Amino acid sequence: MQQQLTHTERRQAKPAEHVHIHRLTVGDLEQVRNHFLRLSSTSRRLRFGRPVSNEFLERYAEALFDAVSIVYGAEIDGVIRGVTEMRGDTTSWSRFAEAAISVEDEFQDRGIGGALLKRLVQAAQNRGVAQLYMICLRENHKMKHLAQKNEAILDYCVDEVEGRITDLHPSFASLFSEWFDEASDYVTSLMTPARK
Repeated sequence: MQQQLTHTERRQAKPAEHVHIHRLTVGDLEQVRNHFLRLSSTSRRLRFGRPVSNEFLERYAEALFDAVSIVYGAEIDGVIRGVTEMRGDTTSWSRFAEAAISVEDEFQDRGIGGALLKRLVQAAQNRGVAQLYMICLRENHKMKHLAQKNEAILDYCVDEVEGRITDLHPSFASLFSEWFDEASDYVTSLMTPARK
């Protein structure tokens, strides 16, 4: 069993040498499933708002690519260590979409969540999403911090916080940036051996 690092040790750990953020497809399902299963019980509760079982995570991963969604992964040394997703309506994108992020415990506090959210906000802009919202537990300080860094409006409820990133508009820069990132991802995939 892999030894878990303490919060202090994670903060003192060197940043990952190379984090590759790229869009995921159904071909990455096994990697996404394994990522969710590696989340600690605390990270699972913060990500899903309640304790969840392995069976729940397996079903969630399988349904992820069936929905109208965009999924990005943070890959380190060929392994997906962070996942962000944006979901629209059941059949198309609307003016509102929901975002969620998970990063494995050992790889938190390295800027991975911020990099994932940046790609997701860009994708939302380019699909005409006017408002991207995220719901988290009040105690999820990391998610609230990420939302605030992206100028989200935070609404506090009894035990939850809803962050809303508004005024998202596509621009030449956002469209070109996503096109360039997708093209770079494709070239990288051609030059990289198939993932296990």
